[in-house]
Amino acid sequence: MFQSRLVSLLRRSKTLTLIKDCCSRVPDGAPMAPTSRFFASASTTVTRSSLYGFRYLHQGFRSPYSRKMSTTASLSSLNQAQAATGGLKLLVTEGPRAQKMVGGWLFGCAAWVFSMVVLGGVTRLTRSGLSMTDWKFTGSLPPLSEENWQLEFEKYQQSPEYKRVNKGMNIEDFKFIYWMEYAHRMWGRGLGIAFALPLTYFLAKGYITRQLGLRLAALFALGGGQGLIGWWMVKSGLEEPVSEYVQPRVSPYRLATHLTSAFVIYCGLLWTALSVVMPEPPSGSLSWVSGAAKVRKLALPLSALVGITAVSGAFVAGNDAGHAYNTFPKMGDVWVPEDIFSMEPLVRNFFENTSTVQLDHRILATASLFSIGGLWLATRKLDIHPAVRSVIGSTLGMAALQVTLGISTLLSYVPVTLASAHQAGALTMLTLMILLTHSVRKPSPALLKSLTSSPRSG
Repeated sequence: MFQSRLVSLLRRSKTLTLIKDCCSRVPDGAPMAPTSRFFASASTTVTRSSLYGFRYLHQGFRSPYSRKMSTTASLSSLNQAQAATGGLKLLVTEGPRAQKMVGGWLFGCAAWVFSMVVLGGVTRLTRSGLSMTDWKFTGSLPPLSEENWQLEFEKYQQSPEYKRVNKGMNIEDFKFIYWMEYAHRMWGRGLGIAFALPLTYFLAKGYITRQLGLRLAALFALGGGQGLIGWWMVKSGLEEPVSEYVQPRVSPYRLATHLTSAFVIYCGLLWTALSVVMPEPPSGSLSWVSGAAKVRKLALPLSALVGITAVSGAFVAGNDAGHAYNTFPKMGDVWVPEDIFSMEPLVRNFFENTSTVQLDHRILATASLFSIGGLWLATRKLDIHPAVRSVIGSTLGMAALQVTLGISTLLSYVPVTLASAHQAGALTMLTLMILLTHSVRKPSPALLKSLTSSPRSG
């Protein structure tokens, strides 16, 4: 009751900025009242987010918490005050230093997953994924002697891939594909350690809130399951093919599951990292908030389209459909191949027929490009934050580059370099869509209140 009356009084007297100035002059180490903290946060956000970019927004929300909390009780009272006033609930406690540490760690883990996806693509393109014929949850040491190398090579010689594709391969060539697969597996296990150890430290220090802890626990569980999915995928390639004319390869369904799981983990880490370092979206005025709401209605379905297009690429890779038609824009001499409905049941055509799989990917990629172009045109006259406009422009440029990479990969008969760049481009597209949707999400009630009272928002 007291806080609501005080808000009304301050709005009439237009002294919100003066309160902010007073709060900023509190000596270091001196506690601030919960109400003062709320007004300092609101006024600082209005002042700094009206400039440009995410940097100013982050600084605006950081300043009220620049003084380290000395006790758990003071932090608890702050959270209660925020809840009472509809304020912002941060994912990380203990001030901006902890916020930077946790955010930097999560961005690093997301970058690690990005590199895992690229390395996995190179492993598949070099046909290295089936070189290791067994799997241990804890991992294993690589062969350290010629005798051990010979034992591993003998295991591989019993696999369908060696008998039908690599028969006659010498041990030196085998070492190359073995090291590729081994590096991919160990890089994944290294990520587990890089995630678990800092998480334990941050939990012990009390930096992680319950809400963030639940998110991180779910992501850690997904990461652990990703190793099991990877072996489940590899195991399908170690089985004898149904026909003697079919080359051994992993199931396209399992490959798509493995890649989709990696995408989900990456997007989850990236979204969480952004939420830690940028608790509020870029919002300098009510007009920008209104424009962001309009962009959000377009960005959400577009993000789904970009995600589906990326997953369809996994079926292109899993069915080796990139080698089916190496022409563009036509597929051979026709626009639509005659054999696109040659499989029964009909669902198999969309996931196993190489002609249909490649045609689907072409259609989805073209639709994504034109949809992003439409988003760029539709938002040109909207009053939106410059940072949001910049992300939209970057997304359009990346979409054009990604389509160019895809066409170049196709016409060049899928070389490793271009195909790897194309897969990295797909994840970059997802990165930009995550950044866009995160930037246009709804602001907190406290920020909306402060924008309502701001002269610029009128």
